[in-house]
Amino acid sequence: MRPQPAQFTAAEWRIVQSRRTPLEVQRYLSAIPYNRETEGATCFSFRRVIRERRAHCLEGALVAATILEQHGYPPLLVSIESQDHLDHVLFLYKQKGKYGAVARSRDIGLHGRKPVFRRVRDLVMSYFDPYIDGSGRITGYAVADLYDLGSYDWRFSERNVMKVERHLQEIPHRPIRGSEARYQRALRRYQEFHRKNPDRSPDDFPTKKIWLR
Repeated sequence: MRPQPAQFTAAEWRIVQSRRTPLEVQRYLSAIPYNRETEGATCFSFRRVIRERRAHCLEGALVAATILEQHGYPPLLVSIESQDHLDHVLFLYKQKGKYGAVARSRDIGLHGRKPVFRRVRDLVMSYFDPYIDGSGRITGYAVADLYDLGSYDWRFSERNVMKVERHLQEIPHRPIRGSEARYQRALRRYQEFHRKNPDRSPDDFPTKKIWLR
């Protein structure tokens, strides 16, 4: 059930009320530091992210779910599996019958997407090339409704909400088999870029025009 305004602190509610669209939430997430978990694994709730001012992909998706839930969007996440087990999580939204995403990542190519996709699979495939680095490759995806977790407190808990992460790992994922030739082309492109720019992530992809930013 959607929380009432009184359950938010004054500072939290100001953030919720001032960011009413996926684009505004994406810009908020992009502006805070990426959580590199330097002191150990975390899974911060919305409340913890707002206080700590940092978020990794799942934490960012929970922030998006909490804020946009207050503006009429259901709390849906997309779990993207990778061959190297470094998975990615998106907040899934729909506008005018098309799917888009809000997301936080170390790589700008894995941030959100404009609502231009007829199917969730098409949305996920827009991440296929940007996902490829030295070890990553998308192998599957699943959609999760956070309401399926019942009364579990993924919004305001002061503890790590690891149950969300476990839930995403346990639900069935649909396989994705991008072509081997496409993968090898993207891998060579990444390797060449990385040799020249070891401290940057690639940002020149055909999908760039539909990135949410």
